Amino acid sequence: MIPGLLSIVHVRNPGAAFGLLAGAASPWREVALVAVSAAAVLGFAWMLNRMPRHAVAERAATAAVIGGALGNLYDRVVYGEVVDFVDVYVGSWHWPAFNVADSAITIGIAVLILQAFRADDTSAA
Repeated sequence: MIPGLLSIVHVRNPGAAFGLLAGAASPWREVALVAVSAAAVLGFAWMLNRMPRHAVAERAATAAVIGGALGNLYDRVVYGEVVDFVDVYVGSWHWPAFNVADSAITIGIAVLILQAFRADDTSAA
């Protein structure tokens, strides 16, 4: 815990990121979230398989996204929800609680986006 910045909490999130769909009818919400997660894992695995071996940053970022998605998918299938436990805040402003899998997905996507912009800059020169 870091007073004024970070706390460890226990939040059960039956919805998607930031609690989206948390209020939707349970059977459809679970089916939709499992299907989207599984599709994301398959899509990113396909991307990873097609990436050149020398694209180390992109491959690591894609693996992070896959790992995070698999972690959340496991929780969703086994428990019907994801447990979030990191609460970042400043004063009374709180970011929605998240977990390590969410962090891996977010950082992986950010790296992929940055690498895409970097690739565009090098091709223009």
